Amino acid sequence: MKRVEAVIKPFKLEDVKDALAEIGITGMTVSEVKGYGRQKGHSELYRGAEYVVDFLPKIKMEMVVSEDMVKQVTDTIIEAARTGKIGDGKIFVSDVEKIIRIRTGEEDTEAI
Repeated sequence: MKRVEAVIKPFKLEDVKDALAEIGITGMTVSEVKGYGRQKGHSELYRGAEYVVDFLPKIKMEMVVSEDMVKQVTDTIIEAARTGKIGDGKIFVSDVEKIIRIRTGEEDTEAI
C-alpha cells in the first residue's frame, strides 16, 4: 500500500476530487496548509503599505491506495491540477506499513 500526498492550488480541489472519484478513489483527507517553493511567495499592497506574503495558501490531499493504483492516481492528479504556471504543487508517494480500521479492527487492504 502507498500513501499519495498532493499539495495543490486551492481552486483546483474540486477538479482533482471529481477526477479521482471517476477512477474509484472513495476516500481522502484534505487539509488547508500554507507553504512555498520556487515561487518564494509574493508582494501585496494593503492600505498603501507593501508587505511580503511568504507562505501561500495550498490544499494538501492525502489518500492510501494499492500499489497498482499509484500510477493512475498520480496521473489523474497531474492532469486535473495542472495550470502550467508556477506553484501548481507537488505529489509525494510513500510506503504504508500498516492500516487498522478502528471501528472494526480490519487491517491492511480490508481497512482501506
